[in-house]
Amino acid sequence: MNFSIAQLRYLIALDRHRNYVRAAESCYVTQPTMSMQIKKLENELGVVLFDRSKKPLMPTAIGEKTISKARAVLAEVAGIEDMISEYRDRIAGELKLGVIPSVSPYLIPRFLGTFADKFPEVKLEIRELLTENLIEQLRRGNIDIGIMVTPLDEEGILEIPLYYERMLVYVHKDHPFSELDSLRLDEVNTEDLWLMSQGNCFRSQVLNLCASQNPLIRDKQVYYESGSLETIKRLIESEGGWTIVPELAVDDYLSDRVAVRRIEEPSPLREVSLVYSRYQSKQRLIGFLKEEIRESIPKKMLEKDRGTVVEWNT
Repeated sequence: MNFSIAQLRYLIALDRHRNYVRAAESCYVTQPTMSMQIKKLENELGVVLFDRSKKPLMPTAIGEKTISKARAVLAEVAGIEDMISEYRDRIAGELKLGVIPSVSPYLIPRFLGTFADKFPEVKLEIRELLTENLIEQLRRGNIDIGIMVTPLDEEGILEIPLYYERMLVYVHKDHPFSELDSLRLDEVNTEDLWLMSQGNCFRSQVLNLCASQNPLIRDKQVYYESGSLETIKRLIESEGGWTIVPELAVDDYLSDRVAVRRIEEPSPLREVSLVYSRYQSKQRLIGFLKEEIRESIPKKMLEKDRGTVVEWNT
């Protein structure tokens, strides 16, 4: 068999975009060139890799297996390129990063400026994605690495824990909870609980913490779910009630209308990790990113033994 690295890249791009025009644009070639090279690859292999009768394009069964092998081959090629860059003592390249919404606003500002200053030849592209979408984009190669809550237990996805933050109660000052030093969540009701919307893994963690013993009460005048934890915090300040927030989401200077209370021991934690495909080759850049993030986090949050990690995908 005789096929090229370029053809494998075209194959991966077509699987990523499921459209010849967009795949060609991503590879900086014309659509006819992309079509011709994919067809040539199919002829060389003697199999049909894509079902062209479907919209969008879908890989055939053998196409999926071939694409998986192609990813592994390209990862090895990229590993060679990374090795040469390291030999030349040059830190450069592109890193596409996906971050979930309940982490992004509290973590990204901590390390972004320092990372950009320290590695001026690294292009860091950041997208905010819900957990399910982030995993899908990782698998399809649209992003290189994600920052999300773990453990995931996803086949082919590797995890590097970054930090462990406590889950805290954020409550209006006039709420009875504000009078307590700490709370036992199995003893509280959820009548005044504000939640993040479906698709956010932090919502699942909150439900695992308290709503399993105390079903959500929905028969109130306003029932509101938000994709933004900041919106929920502002609602509590103005309208009352309570929610649970991750430790990094607690401002240094709280409004005088709210209070933050801890949850009784063992303290519930959320584990935040770098996640990437097993075929990912940009190990050197990932390593630099990991170190910059961990340097930006309070040292106490690096220790797993400060509490108990709460599952979210159970």
